Parts: sequence; C-alpha cells; structure tokens
Amino acid sequence: MLLKVEGLAAGYSGVDVVREIDLHIGKGEVVALLGPNGAGKTTTLLALAGVLTPTSGQILYRDLPLRGTLHQRARRGISYISEQGSVFSRLTTLANLRLGAGSVGDALALFPELEPLLKRPGGLLSGGEQRMLALARSLAGKPELLLVDELSLGLAPLIVRRLLERIRAAADAGTAVLIVEQHASQVLSVSDRGYVLSRGRLSASGTGAELLASSGALRSAYLGTRAEDGTE
Repeated sequence: MLLKVEGLAAGYSGVDVVREIDLHIGKGEVVALLGPNGAGKTTTLLALAGVLTPTSGQILYRDLPLRGTLHQRARRGISYISEQGSVFSRLTTLANLRLGAGSVGDALALFPELEPLLKRPGGLLSGGEQRMLALARSLAGKPELLLVDELSLGLAPLIVRRLLERIRAAADAGTAVLIVEQHASQVLSVSDRGYVLSRGRLSASGTGAELLASSGALRSAYLGTRAEDGTE
C-alpha cells in the first residue's frame, strides 16, 4: 500500500474538522474523496499534503510515517494541486512549467493546448487552461502520489473530461491519485474506489461503480449538515 491513513483528525485553531479518517491508496489507483461543501474534504487533503498538522492519527507512506512540510513531501514523490490551481499568476506559462520536476516537453506532450500560450502570464489563462497547466506541470514530474483538490471547480464538462482522462492515464502508468471532488458522477467514472465524507467523518466507501450505483449513500451525505465550523 502506497499511502495508509489511520484515525486521522485535523482542523483549525484547535477545533477538529475531520475525525477518525481511515483510508488507503495503492499504486496506480484513482481514489475519489467525495462530500458536500464543508464535509472536510479539503482539510483531509491539506493534512495529507503537509499543510496542516494532524491532531491525532497516523499517515504512512511506503510503510513509513509521513511527516514534514509540503515541499519536503514533494521531494518524496508527492505532488499537490490546490483548489486555486497552484499557478503563479505573474509568471508565464513557460516559466510555470519550468518550476515543475519534469521537462517542459513532457508537460506539453500531455496538454498540447498549452503550447500557443507559453508566453502568456498564468493569471491571464482561463480557468480550464490554468488547471491544464497545473496538472501538466505536476504529471510531467511523474509523481508517485498526486493529491488534487476540486479539479472541476467552475469548468465546462468537456474540459473536466479532458483533465480526468489525463489523471486516469497517469494512474494507469503507476501514479496513485487522491482527488477531492464535489461532483460525484464525473470523478467516479474514472475512479477505482471512493470515500464519502459527511460532517467530518467517513460515511461510505466502495468501488467507483458501487458508489455510482449507491445513490442513497451519496444523497444522504450531500444533504447532511455542514461540518461544525463550516470549513471544507
């Protein structure tokens, strides 16, 4: 197992937003983390990425405790794409790609749409182009584990499909992916497994097909109460 999380609790200002989180991800798997706004999806991802320090529980990566900052974890093969897209708005597309662990050529091979935009500042790219840029830069470095937050936020379905296809292809090549998503049907179509968060706790899990078929579990989670402090 590449990543194993046991009894994870994390939050802000001494208040836990998520509790008793148990999940695992194997090499080459796409695992979806689902739930409504405020369920604790982003908080969980931030704890795994090293942005937040868990208040309890353990995170094992390659069977060893995972500690350290976001940048230290990046050196261990973990890549994180935030909800904001992880794009440097004042730098050109080319400069953004050069900051990644992989080559610019490999990044452009993943998303040739970026080639005409190499001289354009990242902040002037459309939302879809920014997500392509962030994903291209990350995947070009061939991470062992990719953590992605809200890939589809504000994007057209066609763009989302393109991004998810690349994520699935990366997983098929060996990258493990944990993807936080609010729109369940889109991400479950390319996911091996998924977990559903409700009010800061896991309320359901299963294969992508099982969760797609289990509308009751998803509906109860998405209609549930927001996490105590309203923070996702």
